[in-house]
Amino acid sequence: MPSITSYDHGAPCWTDLATSEPARAKAFYTKLFGWTYQNNDMGNGQFYSTIQLNGVGAGAIYGQVAEEIEQGISPRWSTYFNVNDVDAAAARVVPAGGTLMMEPFDVMGIGRMVLIFDPTGAVVALWQSIEHFDTRMVNEPGAMTWNELLTRDTDIAAKFYEEVLDWDSHADDMGRMDYTIFHTTQEHPAGGMVHLDESHVGVRPHWMVYFAVSDCDETTMLSAKNGGKVVVPPTDMPAGRFAVLSDPQGAVFGVMAGNGR
Repeated sequence: MPSITSYDHGAPCWTDLATSEPARAKAFYTKLFGWTYQNNDMGNGQFYSTIQLNGVGAGAIYGQVAEEIEQGISPRWSTYFNVNDVDAAAARVVPAGGTLMMEPFDVMGIGRMVLIFDPTGAVVALWQSIEHFDTRMVNEPGAMTWNELLTRDTDIAAKFYEEVLDWDSHADDMGRMDYTIFHTTQEHPAGGMVHLDESHVGVRPHWMVYFAVSDCDETTMLSAKNGGKVVVPPTDMPAGRFAVLSDPQGAVFGVMAGNGR
């Protein structure tokens, strides 16, 4: 059961879902991945529900605020990257061409974070753990396994993340598409990057979260049976088989069955 208690600087470390209908979303993902939840009261009737996979934290789900729903802001999965010093990382954002959505802030005494726009318009969170880091599940069926930036300017995006998070990047063979791999070190990938071309009309730059599954086709059918939609059907690539899905509230995510590459 792969799990980790600490993360390298620049590594993906957390994901959460902001959704218009938390109860329905949690029911959907329970059917899809077998998740259970630990509800943490945030006040004003809001809960931050930590995803439990075999008793280990694997992400979270929470309700969007009313203003977001009224403005038509879609439900979304977010990616968090671990940093050694969130204030120092945030200080690099604007000089590198990005935008701070807010100044770094403390989160219930357990960490410190900042939300940023990269220069191409994708939103990402930077996280610094303060208290003991809870064990997290990765790369098991139902757990986060990959994070991928979809953007219209890969050169500008690569330069930004290299400057802010000290990543290295290189092209990788993914068959029919140009693909970039980001690394925190030579041995440890931080995620991937895909170019949004003219076929992706209306798709905003964003970081997408992939969850590991045992069978990509079976998971895709189960999603559709429970109200989800297929954005990209099951597709083979050198690293395995993947699909891109949308939950009943409209949040987009990926599933991936690896082949051990």
